[in-house]
Amino acid sequence: MSPLARLVPYVLRYRRQFAVGLVCLFLTTALSLAGPWVLRFAIDDLTADVTRGKLGLYAGLLLGLAVVGGVFRFLMRRLIVGASRAIEFDLRNAFFSHLQRLPLAYFHAHRTGDLMSRATNDLNAVRMMIGPAIMYMASTGMVFVVSVALMLSIDPVLTLVALLPLPLVSVAVKTFGTAIYRQSERIQAQLSTLSAVVQESLAGVRVVRAYGREAVETERFRSANLEYLERNAVLIRLQALFYPSLAFILGLAGLLVLWLGTRYVIEERITVGQFVAFNAYLVMLSWPMIAFGFVTNLFQRGLAAWERMLEVMAAQPAVTATSGAPVVPSLPIRGRLEFRDLSFAYNGHRVLDGVSAVVEPGQTLALVGPTGSGKSTLLSLLPRLFDPPPGTVFVDDVDICALPVSTLRHAIAMVPQEPFLFSDTIAENVLFGVDPDPGRDSALVAREAMAIARLDKDLAGFPNGAETPVGERGVTLSGGQKQRAALARAVSADPRILLLDDALSAVDAYTENEILTKLQEVMRGRTSVLVSHRISTVRRADLILVLDGGRVVERGTHDELLARDGMYAGLHRKQLLEAELEERA
Repeated sequence: MSPLARLVPYVLRYRRQFAVGLVCLFLTTALSLAGPWVLRFAIDDLTADVTRGKLGLYAGLLLGLAVVGGVFRFLMRRLIVGASRAIEFDLRNAFFSHLQRLPLAYFHAHRTGDLMSRATNDLNAVRMMIGPAIMYMASTGMVFVVSVALMLSIDPVLTLVALLPLPLVSVAVKTFGTAIYRQSERIQAQLSTLSAVVQESLAGVRVVRAYGREAVETERFRSANLEYLERNAVLIRLQALFYPSLAFILGLAGLLVLWLGTRYVIEERITVGQFVAFNAYLVMLSWPMIAFGFVTNLFQRGLAAWERMLEVMAAQPAVTATSGAPVVPSLPIRGRLEFRDLSFAYNGHRVLDGVSAVVEPGQTLALVGPTGSGKSTLLSLLPRLFDPPPGTVFVDDVDICALPVSTLRHAIAMVPQEPFLFSDTIAENVLFGVDPDPGRDSALVAREAMAIARLDKDLAGFPNGAETPVGERGVTLSGGQKQRAALARAVSADPRILLLDDALSAVDAYTENEILTKLQEVMRGRTSVLVSHRISTVRRADLILVLDGGRVVERGTHDELLARDGMYAGLHRKQLLEAELEERA
């Protein structure tokens, strides 16, 4: 399917608005084309005999044409440009919705600034192609056809002479149009790079300041900005050649008409009024030629931008509802988990190898092991942030690939290794995963969740308590506070399955113990999966898996693993020694 064909469904939603707008456009154009014709008769009639009645009549006609034409011109722009804005609204929603469904790997491979540029600057170029470009194309097309027809009715030979230079217009449009399209693509690509540099620099401002790299980042932005300027300069040079070329061709046509037309008037082959009308139509014909270049520019830039957006729209969503497995009805999830010989790889690199385990509803599974052993990956497969191989991960004895994604994720709450907070209040961040429920006091839910996460004891230190804005990405909170806010968010969602990925690593040992004690009540009756490097966090788990190189090297309870005196026991002794050394220090 061609890129333009992909736009048709969006345009068809507003076909009535476009249709009425085009009717107004045709009426506007017809009234403007009637002006020179009235002027023709006015000049010829007044040349023979000037009276006040004739002056009033022709002046009234010209004024009436201008006023009525102005009304229809207003309606034309309101309808057609308004429809293009509505299409822009729909496209932006569709684009953002598609981004929400893309796999995590896609965002790892594409810069945020580039995607933001496509959702803003590129989309604006597409709107200009749909609205103003269509409006000007229809208007100039009608002006060209009708003007030429009226000019032919005045004198065919004179019209032929006027049109002789016009084939040069098509040569100019073809030559410059291709160059403008290619350069527009390069400009949009560089604008994406520039947006990405700004986004990365602002997102990592703490690191930039900590390493004193402000000058380096400023130079990186200056270089990207300079490249953007130079690419725009090339486009400006193309446009600076394009429009004067069209003006020269049109001026040449006007010169030929002036030379031959005056002879025709002298020879009385045409009247003065016809000559004036002919020149008026020739002037009106010049606008379609110039507008044709403008429309070509809009169209080429819009098409280049739309193709860049389609590159994103063509990317496949992260997971489908079934991913090849037969659909099962949405059922209440109890929380039984099972991994059956689970193996998983990123880009050909195996991360998990033959992992098997069963966790009954209400039990707690803990994952322990060195960095890179596959613990976080195993956690990410449960809510299908990445799609596991069919027949390897089960919830309530159902392959998760057969469960509706919405049903699965609604039953799961996850606290990631690096908690993310939105630029909102603490309370709104805590309630992020809570569906609106008139019968449930959201403020009470937030307070209870913050109490479990022991965030409540920090609220007094904030200016507005739970209503304090946290800043972008939670910049006003400490690492431990962000982790506890993320934990409260997971608890407030009231999930059947709770996933904690090293969720207390930035919390001190005393607060961690308080949180774990309170979590005992929350986790009772729920299935929990914990990832942690601290033995103190996982020692109460019903089952502990020790991963190394993606494989399960040990399994059992805390006491069983200590008795086995393997990797887990060694990690336990090391942490006990570190704690003892800290106490002595």
